[in-house]
Amino acid sequence: MSTSLLFCCSGLTNSNYTELSQLYEKYKDQGFEILAFPCNQFGGQEPGTNEEIVQFACTRFKAEYPIFDKVDVNGDNTAPIYKFLKSSKGSLFGENIKWNFSKFLVDKEGRVVERYAPTTSPLSIEKDIKKLLGSPSTL
Repeated sequence: MSTSLLFCCSGLTNSNYTELSQLYEKYKDQGFEILAFPCNQFGGQEPGTNEEIVQFACTRFKAEYPIFDKVDVNGDNTAPIYKFLKSSKGSLFGENIKWNFSKFLVDKEGRVVERYAPTTSPLSIEKDIKKLLGSPSTL
């Protein structure tokens, strides 16, 4: 089992994909995994097919982590993984995902440890990832 960072993606693209790829490259050999779930519920910012989304992320941002098929993260058709994530860790503004690149940090036992806002830089949560992986902190 690995420590995972799960997120829904669309806009806020450049910095998030770049930083997520940096984190994945740095920690993948220590059991860190990133799981990306594209979603088109936020301003229609993820209109491409599943194949187009993967091609874009892998070609432009060198994403090597799993990118799943598009899901709904809110509403009647919310994907089961997002029902679990949201019920495990709500936010200050309620359970609903407010925008793309909302992030959840999940430990090796499958417990949701933290939820991060879409505007949270992936690199700013590196200390939390290191803590879960048991890596010495450089802060």
